[in-house]
Amino acid sequence: MRFVVGADDEGDALDAAVDQLRRAGHDVDVLDRDQWPDVAGRVARAVATGDADQGLLFCWTGTGTAMAANKVPGVRAALAWDPWIAEGARRWNDANVLVMSLKRTEPATARTMFEDVSPVVHSYPTVASVGTIATTEAIRAARVPSGAVAVAARARAVECVKSTTAVSAAPA
Repeated sequence: MRFVVGADDEGDALDAAVDQLRRAGHDVDVLDRDQWPDVAGRVARAVATGDADQGLLFCWTGTGTAMAANKVPGVRAALAWDPWIAEGARRWNDANVLVMSLKRTEPATARTMFEDVSPVVHSYPTVASVGTIATTEAIRAARVPSGAVAVAARARAVECVKSTTAVSAAPA
């Protein structure tokens, strides 16, 4: 699995998470340190464009980078502080960017969060919920009044609505 990692500062939890991912055989691209909104945008865009399968972000609290990453369409960044929250974010919310606090996450906790990052097979309710999020993103994007971008976004919104409707109609 390809991971992109970004942070606005250094920290033991960051080092522990990167080490754990690399020891597990994952391809890990650690970006240069940058201001939290900028590094969050770079990680989020890498995930949204498919340059990375998953993203990992760190800042002092984790809150700012999560908020900034979630501004990128297609990104579902989740702030996690323990392994159960991290697993639930991936399993039930299809989080593709995990965010942690540099100052409050213990290295052992960061390592544990990445002991098993095998691909998650989602159940029907999760697929439908993530489809609803994608539809909301597309509709919001369609309201942007900027010529060709708005036309393309409206077309995307229609396609998302059609595919979400098809998933929603599937038997449980």
